[in-house]
Amino acid sequence: MKIKDVGIAGTLESSDISIRIENSESEGIEIELKSSVENQFGNQIRKVITQTLLDMGVQHAAVHAVDKGALDCTIRARVMTAVSRATKRNCIPWEVDRCAE
Repeated sequence: MKIKDVGIAGTLESSDISIRIENSESEGIEIELKSSVENQFGNQIRKVITQTLLDMGVQHAAVHAVDKGALDCTIRARVMTAVSRATKRNCIPWEVDRCAE
C-alpha cells in the first residue's frame, strides 16, 4: 500500500499517542519517536508501529510519533487510522467476524 497524503491520528492526552504518517522517498520505514518513557519502552513502541505498517502492506513511510504512555493496542489503532487517512481508503476491518463453534 502506498502512502499518498499525510495521515494524522491520536492526541497528546495522557495514555495516548499522536501518529503522523507520510510518504517516504527512502527505503523502509523511518520512525521519529518522542516519548517520556522512551528509555523503557521505545523499542517496543517502534516494533508495534513497524509491525502494524507491515501488516497493512505499507513498506515505505515516515512516521512521527509523540507518545504519552499509550498501550500497544492504542498504538496499533492510531497507526491504522493514520494509514487509512493517508491512503484515503477504509482499510480497517471494523466488523467482527463471528465464527460458528
